[in-house]
Amino acid sequence: MLDTGQVDRHAHAWIKAEVTAGTDVALLIAASDAPIAEEHLVVRADGAEHPVTETRDRFGSRLHLLQGLPEGTVEIAYEARGATAAPVLVSDEADAVLHLRPSRYCEVDEFERIAAEVICGREGTAALDAVVDWVHEHLEYVPGSSTITDSARSTYVSRQGVCRDYAHLTATLLRAGGIPARCSSVYAPGLSPMDFHLVVEALIDGSWLAVDATHLAPRASMMRIATGQDAADTAFMTTLAGNVTLTGIQVTAVVNPVLPREVHRERIALR
Repeated sequence: MLDTGQVDRHAHAWIKAEVTAGTDVALLIAASDAPIAEEHLVVRADGAEHPVTETRDRFGSRLHLLQGLPEGTVEIAYEARGATAAPVLVSDEADAVLHLRPSRYCEVDEFERIAAEVICGREGTAALDAVVDWVHEHLEYVPGSSTITDSARSTYVSRQGVCRDYAHLTATLLRAGGIPARCSSVYAPGLSPMDFHLVVEALIDGSWLAVDATHLAPRASMMRIATGQDAADTAFMTTLAGNVTLTGIQVTAVVNPVLPREVHRERIALR
Protein backbone atom coordinates (compact mmCIF):
# COMPACT_ATOMS: atom_id res chain seq x y z
CA MET A 1 0.00 0.00 0.00
CA LEU A 2 1.36 3.41 -0.97
CA ASP A 3 2.63 5.59 1.88
CA THR A 4 1.29 9.14 1.40
CA GLY A 5 2.86 10.52 4.56
CA GLN A 6 5.35 12.88 2.85
CA VAL A 7 2.71 14.78 0.86
CA ASP A 8 2.41 18.40 2.03
CA ARG A 9 -1.03 19.87 1.29
CA HIS A 10 -2.58 23.35 1.39
CA ALA A 11 -6.34 23.88 1.25
CA HIS A 12 -8.63 26.91 1.24
CA ALA A 13 -12.40 27.27 1.21
CA TRP A 14 -14.46 30.45 0.92
CA ILE A 15 -18.24 30.43 1.27
CA LYS A 16 -20.66 33.34 1.04
CA ALA A 17 -24.36 33.21 1.88
CA GLU A 18 -27.38 35.31 2.78
CA VAL A 19 -29.15 34.24 5.98
CA THR A 20 -32.22 35.18 7.98
CA ALA A 21 -31.98 36.29 11.61
CA GLY A 22 -31.39 33.47 14.09
CA THR A 23 -29.97 31.01 11.56
CA ASP A 24 -27.86 28.12 12.89
CA VAL A 25 -25.39 26.35 10.58
CA ALA A 26 -23.10 23.34 10.89
CA LEU A 27 -19.89 23.26 8.83
CA LEU A 28 -17.76 20.28 7.78
CA ILE A 29 -14.91 22.05 6.00
CA ALA A 30 -11.94 21.63 8.36
CA ALA A 31 -9.25 19.07 7.63
CA SER A 32 -9.32 16.00 9.84
CA ASP A 33 -6.75 15.37 12.54
CA ALA A 34 -3.68 15.83 10.36
CA PRO A 35 -0.70 17.74 11.74
CA ILE A 36 -1.25 21.22 10.29
CA ALA A 37 1.41 23.94 10.40
CA GLU A 38 -1.14 26.75 10.12
CA GLU A 39 -4.94 26.74 10.22
CA HIS A 40 -7.56 29.50 10.27
CA LEU A 41 -11.34 29.56 10.29
CA VAL A 42 -12.93 33.01 10.24
CA VAL A 43 -16.64 33.75 10.03
CA ARG A 44 -17.94 37.27 9.44
CA ALA A 45 -21.68 37.91 9.81
CA ASP A 46 -23.14 41.27 8.82
CA GLY A 47 -19.61 42.69 8.76
CA ALA A 48 -18.53 41.53 12.23
CA GLU A 49 -16.59 38.44 13.28
CA HIS A 50 -18.93 35.74 14.57
CA PRO A 51 -18.02 33.10 17.19
CA VAL A 52 -17.50 29.50 16.10
CA THR A 53 -17.86 26.40 18.28
CA GLU A 54 -15.94 23.24 17.40
CA THR A 55 -17.28 19.80 18.30
CA ARG A 56 -17.31 16.28 16.85
CA ASP A 57 -20.02 14.42 14.98
CA ARG A 58 -20.79 10.73 15.55
CA PHE A 59 -18.06 9.69 13.10
CA GLY A 60 -15.40 11.83 14.76
CA SER A 61 -15.30 14.53 12.07
CA ARG A 62 -14.56 18.11 13.13
CA LEU A 63 -17.88 19.94 13.14
CA HIS A 64 -18.05 23.76 13.45
CA LEU A 65 -21.27 25.37 14.65
CA LEU A 66 -22.42 28.91 13.83
CA GLN A 67 -25.34 29.79 16.07
CA GLY A 68 -27.69 32.76 16.13
CA LEU A 69 -26.44 34.38 12.94
CA PRO A 70 -27.83 37.87 12.32
CA GLU A 71 -29.74 38.66 9.15
CA GLY A 72 -27.53 39.57 6.22
CA THR A 73 -24.36 38.36 4.55
CA VAL A 74 -22.16 35.64 6.03
CA GLU A 75 -18.64 34.99 4.77
CA ILE A 76 -16.72 31.90 5.84
CA ALA A 77 -13.00 31.51 5.16
CA TYR A 78 -11.01 28.40 6.04
CA GLU A 79 -7.35 27.72 5.36
CA ALA A 80 -5.03 24.86 6.25
CA ARG A 81 -1.38 25.11 5.28
CA GLY A 82 1.33 22.51 5.65
CA ALA A 83 -0.98 19.55 6.33
CA THR A 84 0.87 16.23 6.37
CA ALA A 85 -0.40 12.70 6.94
CA ALA A 86 -3.17 12.18 9.48
CA PRO A 87 -3.66 8.98 11.47
CA VAL A 88 -5.79 6.53 9.52
CA LEU A 89 -9.25 6.21 11.07
CA VAL A 90 -9.38 2.74 12.57
CA SER A 91 -12.38 0.46 12.55
CA ASP A 92 -13.90 -1.92 15.04
CA GLU A 93 -16.43 -4.68 14.43
CA ALA A 94 -19.41 -2.40 15.13
CA ASP A 95 -18.09 0.17 12.65
CA ALA A 96 -17.76 -2.50 9.98
CA VAL A 97 -21.36 -3.59 10.55
CA LEU A 98 -22.58 0.02 10.34
CA HIS A 99 -20.94 0.48 6.95
CA LEU A 100 -22.69 -2.57 5.51
CA ARG A 101 -26.12 -1.10 6.17
CA PRO A 102 -28.37 0.95 3.89
CA SER A 103 -28.32 4.71 4.40
CA ARG A 104 -30.16 7.73 3.06
CA TYR A 105 -28.45 7.73 -0.34
CA CYS A 106 -27.36 4.10 -0.48
CA GLU A 107 -30.24 1.62 -0.95
CA VAL A 108 -28.09 -1.42 -0.27
CA ASP A 109 -30.96 -3.91 0.00
CA GLU A 110 -32.06 -3.10 -3.57
CA PHE A 111 -28.65 -3.86 -5.11
CA GLU A 112 -27.81 -7.38 -3.94
CA ARG A 113 -28.49 -9.00 -7.33
CA ILE A 114 -26.71 -6.22 -9.24
CA ALA A 115 -23.70 -6.35 -6.92
CA ALA A 116 -23.48 -10.13 -7.36
CA GLU A 117 -23.40 -9.69 -11.14
CA VAL A 118 -20.73 -6.98 -10.94
CA ILE A 119 -18.50 -8.79 -8.42
CA CYS A 120 -19.10 -12.22 -9.99
CA GLY A 121 -17.62 -14.27 -7.14
CA ARG A 122 -14.50 -12.15 -6.66
CA GLU A 123 -13.22 -11.38 -3.18
CA GLY A 124 -11.06 -8.75 -1.49
CA THR A 125 -9.29 -6.23 -3.70
CA ALA A 126 -10.41 -8.07 -6.84
CA ALA A 127 -14.04 -7.43 -5.85
CA LEU A 128 -13.18 -3.82 -5.01
CA ASP A 129 -11.56 -3.29 -8.42
CA ALA A 130 -14.55 -4.86 -10.17
CA VAL A 131 -16.98 -2.42 -8.53
CA VAL A 132 -14.85 0.67 -9.14
CA ASP A 133 -14.25 -0.31 -12.77
CA TRP A 134 -17.96 -0.97 -13.35
CA VAL A 135 -19.02 2.41 -11.94
CA HIS A 136 -16.32 4.26 -13.89
CA GLU A 137 -17.28 2.55 -17.14
CA HIS A 138 -21.06 2.81 -16.79
CA LEU A 139 -21.45 6.39 -15.50
CA GLU A 140 -20.83 9.63 -17.35
CA TYR A 141 -19.53 12.57 -15.34
CA VAL A 142 -21.95 15.43 -16.10
CA PRO A 143 -21.74 18.57 -13.91
CA GLY A 144 -25.17 19.74 -12.78
CA SER A 145 -26.87 16.48 -13.75
CA SER A 146 -28.03 15.54 -10.24
CA THR A 147 -29.58 17.14 -7.17
CA ILE A 148 -29.45 16.54 -3.42
CA THR A 149 -32.37 14.11 -3.75
CA ASP A 150 -30.52 11.75 -6.10
CA SER A 151 -29.33 8.47 -4.61
CA ALA A 152 -27.62 5.30 -5.79
CA ARG A 153 -30.95 4.12 -7.20
CA SER A 154 -31.54 7.14 -9.43
CA THR A 155 -27.87 7.28 -10.44
CA TYR A 156 -27.97 3.63 -11.53
CA VAL A 157 -30.97 4.43 -13.73
CA SER A 158 -29.68 7.72 -15.20
CA ARG A 159 -26.07 6.49 -15.64
CA GLN A 160 -24.69 9.97 -15.01
CA GLY A 161 -23.79 12.25 -12.14
CA VAL A 162 -21.02 14.00 -10.25
CA CYS A 163 -18.60 12.80 -7.57
CA ARG A 164 -21.26 12.23 -4.89
CA ASP A 165 -23.28 10.08 -7.30
CA TYR A 166 -20.23 8.01 -8.22
CA ALA A 167 -19.44 7.60 -4.52
CA HIS A 168 -22.98 6.61 -3.56
CA LEU A 169 -23.24 3.97 -6.27
CA THR A 170 -19.75 2.61 -5.48
CA ALA A 171 -20.47 2.40 -1.75
CA THR A 172 -23.86 0.81 -2.34
CA LEU A 173 -22.51 -1.91 -4.62
CA LEU A 174 -19.68 -2.67 -2.20
CA ARG A 175 -22.00 -2.94 0.80
CA ALA A 176 -24.46 -5.05 -1.17
CA GLY A 177 -21.53 -7.32 -2.02
CA GLY A 178 -20.55 -7.72 1.63
CA ILE A 179 -17.70 -5.18 1.75
CA PRO A 180 -18.03 -2.41 4.36
CA ALA A 181 -17.81 0.98 2.64
CA ARG A 182 -18.00 4.57 3.84
CA CYS A 183 -17.94 7.95 2.11
CA SER A 184 -15.38 10.65 2.83
CA SER A 185 -15.32 14.28 1.76
CA VAL A 186 -11.87 15.55 0.84
CA TYR A 187 -9.82 18.40 -0.46
CA ALA A 188 -8.43 17.02 -3.71
CA PRO A 189 -5.39 18.71 -5.27
CA GLY A 190 -5.47 18.13 -9.01
CA LEU A 191 -9.26 18.05 -9.21
CA SER A 192 -10.77 19.96 -12.13
CA PRO A 193 -13.07 21.77 -11.76
CA MET A 194 -11.91 22.36 -8.18
CA ASP A 195 -14.54 21.79 -5.48
CA PHE A 196 -15.17 19.69 -2.41
CA HIS A 197 -14.87 16.05 -3.49
CA LEU A 198 -16.47 12.81 -2.27
CA VAL A 199 -14.73 9.44 -2.42
CA VAL A 200 -15.22 5.96 -0.94
CA GLU A 201 -13.23 3.92 1.55
CA ALA A 202 -13.64 0.13 1.57
CA LEU A 203 -12.64 -2.13 4.44
CA ILE A 204 -10.44 -4.89 2.99
CA ASP A 205 -8.44 -7.24 5.23
CA GLY A 206 -8.62 -4.82 8.14
CA SER A 207 -7.53 -1.72 6.19
CA TRP A 208 -9.62 1.15 4.79
CA LEU A 209 -8.63 1.59 1.15
CA ALA A 210 -9.57 4.77 -0.72
CA VAL A 211 -11.17 4.46 -4.16
CA ASP A 212 -12.58 7.05 -6.54
CA ALA A 213 -14.49 5.86 -9.59
CA THR A 214 -14.35 9.34 -11.16
CA HIS A 215 -10.55 9.06 -11.58
CA LEU A 216 -10.46 12.88 -11.48
CA ALA A 217 -7.67 13.42 -8.92
CA PRO A 218 -4.76 11.49 -7.42
CA ARG A 219 -5.89 9.82 -4.20
CA ALA A 220 -2.44 10.20 -2.64
CA SER A 221 -2.86 13.98 -2.60
CA MET A 222 -6.31 14.02 -0.95
CA MET A 223 -6.92 15.53 2.50
CA ARG A 224 -9.75 14.05 4.54
CA ILE A 225 -12.43 16.42 5.81
CA ALA A 226 -15.34 14.28 7.03
CA THR A 227 -16.39 10.64 6.98
CA GLY A 228 -19.80 8.97 7.16
CA GLN A 229 -22.24 6.61 5.48
CA ASP A 230 -23.00 8.96 2.58
CA ALA A 231 -23.27 12.64 1.60
CA ALA A 232 -25.83 13.30 4.33
CA ASP A 233 -22.99 12.84 6.85
CA THR A 234 -20.34 14.79 4.93
CA ALA A 235 -22.14 17.90 3.56
CA PHE A 236 -19.93 20.97 3.84
CA MET A 237 -22.84 23.06 5.18
CA THR A 238 -26.05 22.02 6.92
CA THR A 239 -28.80 24.47 7.92
CA LEU A 240 -29.97 23.58 11.42
CA ALA A 241 -32.40 26.48 11.84
CA GLY A 242 -33.43 29.53 9.84
CA ASN A 243 -32.72 29.96 6.15
CA VAL A 244 -29.53 30.06 4.06
CA THR A 245 -29.10 31.10 0.43
CA LEU A 246 -25.66 30.21 -0.89
CA THR A 247 -24.30 33.01 -3.10
CA GLY A 248 -20.66 32.06 -3.58
CA ILE A 249 -18.18 29.26 -3.03
CA GLN A 250 -14.53 28.77 -3.93
CA VAL A 251 -12.34 25.81 -3.05
CA THR A 252 -8.64 25.45 -3.77
CA ALA A 253 -6.21 22.68 -2.89
CA VAL A 254 -2.58 22.24 -3.87
CA VAL A 255 0.22 19.86 -2.94
CA ASN A 256 3.97 20.19 -2.57
CA PRO A 257 6.49 19.35 -3.90
CA VAL A 258 4.69 17.80 -6.90
CA LEU A 259 1.26 16.38 -7.59
CA PRO A 260 1.43 12.57 -7.32
CA ARG A 261 0.55 10.47 -10.34
CA GLU A 262 -2.72 8.54 -10.03
CA VAL A 263 -2.41 4.79 -10.54
CA HIS A 264 -5.89 3.29 -10.30
CA ARG A 265 -4.77 -0.13 -9.06
CA GLU A 266 -2.53 1.25 -6.33
CA ARG A 267 -3.73 0.55 -2.78
CA ILE A 268 -3.97 3.86 -0.96
CA ALA A 269 -5.18 4.72 2.52
CA LEU A 270 -6.78 8.14 2.71
CA ARG A 271 -4.91 10.49 5.02
